[in-house]
Amino acid sequence: MTSDAGDRPPVVSRVPTPESAPVRTVSDLLVERLLQTGTRRLFGLPGGGTSLDLIESARVRGMEFVLARHECAAVMMAATAADLEGSVGLALTTKGPGLANAVNGIAHAALDRSALALVADGFSDKQRSYVTHQWFDQRAVLAPLVSAHSTLAPAASAPAEIDRLIGAALAPRRGPVHIELNGSDARELVAASSLAGGSSDRPSPVTNESGALPSATVDRGRELLRQARRPVLVLGLEARRPAVVERIRRLAETLGCAVLVTYKGKGIVSDESPLYAGIFTGGAAEQATVASADLIVLIGADPVEFILQPWPYQLPVLELGLYRHPVHYLRAEVELHGSLEASLDALTEAARPSDWTTGEISKHRERMRHDLAYRGSGQGIDPQQLVTHTLEVCAIHRNALGQLPRVSIDAGAHMFSATTFWPCHAAQDLLISNGLATMGYALPAAIAAALHERDRPAIAFTGDGGLMMCLAELATAVEQRLRCIVIVFNDGALSLIDIKQQSRQLPAAGVRWDRPDFAQVMQGLGGRGLRADSPTALRKAVEQALATDGPVLIDAAVDPSGYPAQLRALRG
Repeated sequence: MTSDAGDRPPVVSRVPTPESAPVRTVSDLLVERLLQTGTRRLFGLPGGGTSLDLIESARVRGMEFVLARHECAAVMMAATAADLEGSVGLALTTKGPGLANAVNGIAHAALDRSALALVADGFSDKQRSYVTHQWFDQRAVLAPLVSAHSTLAPAASAPAEIDRLIGAALAPRRGPVHIELNGSDARELVAASSLAGGSSDRPSPVTNESGALPSATVDRGRELLRQARRPVLVLGLEARRPAVVERIRRLAETLGCAVLVTYKGKGIVSDESPLYAGIFTGGAAEQATVASADLIVLIGADPVEFILQPWPYQLPVLELGLYRHPVHYLRAEVELHGSLEASLDALTEAARPSDWTTGEISKHRERMRHDLAYRGSGQGIDPQQLVTHTLEVCAIHRNALGQLPRVSIDAGAHMFSATTFWPCHAAQDLLISNGLATMGYALPAAIAAALHERDRPAIAFTGDGGLMMCLAELATAVEQRLRCIVIVFNDGALSLIDIKQQSRQLPAAGVRWDRPDFAQVMQGLGGRGLRADSPTALRKAVEQALATDGPVLIDAAVDPSGYPAQLRALRG
């Protein structure tokens, strides 16, 4: 086929002859390049256009397609898979309503810094001249949320465009990219000459996380750390990569200092470490620990993880991050931006034992647990019991399980108990939407986690409101035959909003409902549904769930009376 423009590289015929050079379609090439980054699965709810081409390209190349029941859930699954794999998550939708349904998932990937490629059907130039059915400006809708966009047309430009998109998704500030691809463009064949030696020969994109740090700034950081006698480390989402985790643990042990973690930083230093002091949100719970320090060392802590309150501390701050955040709660005394590995190595060389004692750190840890303990009416199951009893049963079976289940946690009042009382020993043992803090996250994330490690159970701790936003994904877990346990904190309300309504002394309106029978719903979808209305019944249900080869839902009737005090203890 000849070019219709003098500067457009040639595209080969759709029907190659024996003499033709090897060819790939644009869809094939996209799947191949993502496989090279470590992408293992494609998630989505297909339409009849590009989706079918992408599913076939994935099938032929051994990439599993996971059919979700809603586009938002599919994108959240892909984002979670990306976090666990260290790769680019891949999701597909149809045009129009499919992309519109996916927007909240894209917002999650953007604000929780997950590398993601969303491939949505598009319209050809010819169609846009007359079509209004299902048409809106999809690029404009996603523009505030994505870091790059492409149509992968013309086909000759697709290899370079795909590399550009992968690089944008894996940049230091990871996030989603948008590919708007119509069916005819997806099936275009790419000339071998446009592949520049074949995509399999190209290295994976560079993530700009290496390179020399300014020596003067490094020296200032070392001096600030040397002067401190009681530094406290605050660890966040950027610090979850294995090489960074290893260095953080070495620095913490050298200093012997207190360590606080954001929700997404749970497990970077194990909860069982004598240096672990608790959770950091920018609220009230950690203030006693920070008040005992003379320097805050932020390591990979993204300000998107902190709550909506002004920065409460006057202590000097040494910040290590992948990049400078354009909007921040503070300006640190010293900022080391770039390779976390290089920054940590430089600081560890200058580190010396601090004045902290493990006994003192233990007191801070136990004080936080005491302050965040649930103090309800004593009727039925309280949220803390739900977490700790589940943990105790899992611990009994830990040898058979190999390790504790990975947990995902939905947004809502139940998260206070789940994040405080579920222990993590490795990064990403706990999955949470913290930047966007969206409901409807825990179940899709647990599905992705159970797919990622099929031998390791995943537990979704979810409120009843959050589960109702993604209820159909129970069918996805059943279809995939996953070791996924969904534990519903069923209290018949949007409890976090209910608390705020009560605090303003407003009448209860618009935030409560009759408690659904989720166990019966699960059974109707082909899974196992259990109910628990007492701690004893809960323990029995968890035992049954762990013994089941497939997904189980435990519908737990929860007492919500202690949530207000717990919220005050955490946030102030």
